[in-house]
Amino acid sequence: MNGVRVTVPASTANLGSGFDALGMALAVHDVVDVRLVGHGLRVHVEGEGARDVPTDESHLVVRAFRAACARLDLSVPGLSLECRNAIPHSRGLGSSAAAAVAGVVAAHALAGVEPGAAALQLAAEFEGHADNAAASLLGGLVVAWSDGADHHAVRLDPHPDLRPVVLVPTHESSTKTTRGLLPPTVPHADAAFAAGRAALAVHALTRDPSHLLAATEDRLHQHYREPAWPATVRVVEELRAAGVPAAVSGAGPTVLALPRGGELPPGLDLSEFEVRSVPVDVEGVRVRPLG
Repeated sequence: MNGVRVTVPASTANLGSGFDALGMALAVHDVVDVRLVGHGLRVHVEGEGARDVPTDESHLVVRAFRAACARLDLSVPGLSLECRNAIPHSRGLGSSAAAAVAGVVAAHALAGVEPGAAALQLAAEFEGHADNAAASLLGGLVVAWSDGADHHAVRLDPHPDLRPVVLVPTHESSTKTTRGLLPPTVPHADAAFAAGRAALAVHALTRDPSHLLAATEDRLHQHYREPAWPATVRVVEELRAAGVPAAVSGAGPTVLALPRGGELPPGLDLSEFEVRSVPVDVEGVRVRPLG
């Protein structure tokens, strides 16, 4: 096999209360064609981020692919990469995790090795946590955790009634910047609150969505990051006041809403956002050989 097509979904992380622990795959996909060639490197990008991402060895898919090849002892004399991106960049929808997953999975496929725990570990190393990467890799709902530098995740089946809506702003946000706004410690009461709500979120997202409003309430990160995206927090608060479970998606500034039936209430000021109804992706990353 000299080439593969990798289709990898977007993801939303945290889901309100599950900071760095919960993730869910969304049916917005980047498609990456990876071919082994005689020599050199060619990277072509279309769609989201086409004007901004590098087209040399620093491209994230290339870096993840090279890292996986090194661990798999796969020799690559030359590489051709065709990327058709649909996942918005720097919006809290897991674009960087999807790129890392695409590169790692492509290398495994070309080496004839099934991607498993080692693939998750490598993909998660690029961000330092596994929630987004695990969702893109496994699909559905994931619970992720780390033991020091070791990353793990389990996949759960999301409730079939979930109808995610994402509200994507026009401006970008840097995960590094927003993570820098978080305090080094939080009050014990807030930590206890978060533990209870995160546990409830697993139940609500898999068994009983009627508890989603309470389950998605957060005290660990959204309030601290509000200076980075005040419009995002405003929309989250307005949705929640209207009874709609809502949270900041990942590091923001996208808003994740989980309204019953998939319909948002009227009368909201969403002028700064593009509203998209996006199903849960239950399959995760897909690979097929190229002719």
